[in-house]
Amino acid sequence: MKVIHARNVNDAVVKGAQLMTEGGLYQDSRAGGTLEYPEPVCTVYERPCERVLFDAVRDANPFFHLMEALWMLAGRRDVAWLSRFNARMATYSDDGVVFNAAYGYRWRQQFELKTASGEAPRDQLGVIVEMLRADPDSRRAVLQIWDAEADLGVDSKDLACNTQAMFKVRGGRLNMTISNRSNDIVWGCYGANAVQFSMLLEYLAARIGVEPGTYRQVSDSYHAYHDTWPKISGIAGRFRGDPYVQGEVSVYPLVADPDHFDEELLRWIANPPDDLSFAQWETEQSRWRNPYFIRVATPVHNSWLAYKRKDREAAGQWLDRCAATDWQRAGREWLQRHS
Repeated sequence: MKVIHARNVNDAVVKGAQLMTEGGLYQDSRAGGTLEYPEPVCTVYERPCERVLFDAVRDANPFFHLMEALWMLAGRRDVAWLSRFNARMATYSDDGVVFNAAYGYRWRQQFELKTASGEAPRDQLGVIVEMLRADPDSRRAVLQIWDAEADLGVDSKDLACNTQAMFKVRGGRLNMTISNRSNDIVWGCYGANAVQFSMLLEYLAARIGVEPGTYRQVSDSYHAYHDTWPKISGIAGRFRGDPYVQGEVSVYPLVADPDHFDEELLRWIANPPDDLSFAQWETEQSRWRNPYFIRVATPVHNSWLAYKRKDREAAGQWLDRCAATDWQRAGREWLQRHS
């Protein structure tokens, strides 16, 4: 197994592209030819909350990445909400209504659990929080994603690529290891996965009452499709400085009030305040115990809606109000490329 040690996603994608250039081999797949590394690869993120990828050629869509991660944390699987930010996602649904392997739904609703207390909750995340609060030394906090009944041998457009996550608290920090059977390093590993799972890690750490620690992603099939590989194949030669390292952007904390986060998340997902005027947005600040929803999620969400209305001025004005300077900068740069 190869191990990539990286500060964050920007560091990881450069090192990952170099590794694939040096050792990737041709491999057929059902979706076309790939370059695949001949053994599993583990990417180790020391600062996983630095999750926003900055590269114009890769052109990651920050609006979609953030909205998808929040949708996952809310335990949703509906196509309609998510496809507003990426219409192509609907093509991965078997019926156009729900996704078969929506990670968040599997985290929070798919499995009926049996706990020592005799309860049968469905929320794996809640059980993991209680386990690690009660016994921080535990090695039993395993989050199941792969569902043999829904995935193994099943003919579906949407099968789980990430199969399991394991959590343990060490030195007052929550560490996470993800197991992945099939990892496209362009769209998945160093795109959506880096956002989805780092936000999961930050959320769980806050609820447990510890700091986020190291995020490790073990990719059994570490690959890039030939048609998208050029998006990152030359990234080492053009990447001229990480905005996080240079102090140009920073991370805004996801969770301020762990006890009310889930309730506010579900409220925000169900009714995102997309019809606010800027003046109304100002008055909304005091209504949220977790400011992330009004100071980060709402500006990013409303900027996207303005962009889709072709109101570029309003899209920029909403981003000006985003308190997370990493998402703000990524959004501005994406809008400039797509104007």
